[in-house]
Amino acid sequence: MVILVDEIEKGLATIQKKIESLEELESKGKTLAEKVRTSDADLLKRMGTTAKPVVKKIGLNLLKKGKQDTKGELYHPQYYPGKMIILGKTDPAPCRPDNPAMEVVDQFCVLNEDGEFFELMYSFDGFLTDSYLNPITPREAIDRYGYDVMFMLYQALRDYLKGEEDLVNALEKAIAFVFGNKK
Repeated sequence: MVILVDEIEKGLATIQKKIESLEELESKGKTLAEKVRTSDADLLKRMGTTAKPVVKKIGLNLLKKGKQDTKGELYHPQYYPGKMIILGKTDPAPCRPDNPAMEVVDQFCVLNEDGEFFELMYSFDGFLTDSYLNPITPREAIDRYGYDVMFMLYQALRDYLKGEEDLVNALEKAIAFVFGNKK
């Protein structure tokens, strides 16, 4: 009976140590999570800088303005000169900062090929689709669009690099085949 009680006490002591260890880990995890949250804008800024060459390759030329015919088709479109990638979408602001009379119908967070963040705000007056490119800080991007912008930028970087690795591996195999080298 004494041996059984000793075993139970040892087991209880082990469980108690694990619980204390778990509480320490949770506390440390909360501290580290808070540290990450206070540095999230800096991280997003560095990610944007890192992504510059990727945006130049995979980015799109986004519509600056265009006229719509009666069928809803665009004609005489004008595009922003540099490429951009779209990182997020939010509920549109009531009006554009450059012209309070213009209602915003669509609003996106974008990263340009210079590593700068913007809000791309589209307006439509029934005939003309027009936009305003509003510069924002990484902090504003996170506050307005959430962590989706960081996740989407990470995905773009990861997918681009994976695509490049796949291409290099495929070329390596093709060259080895052409020259008769076997690996």
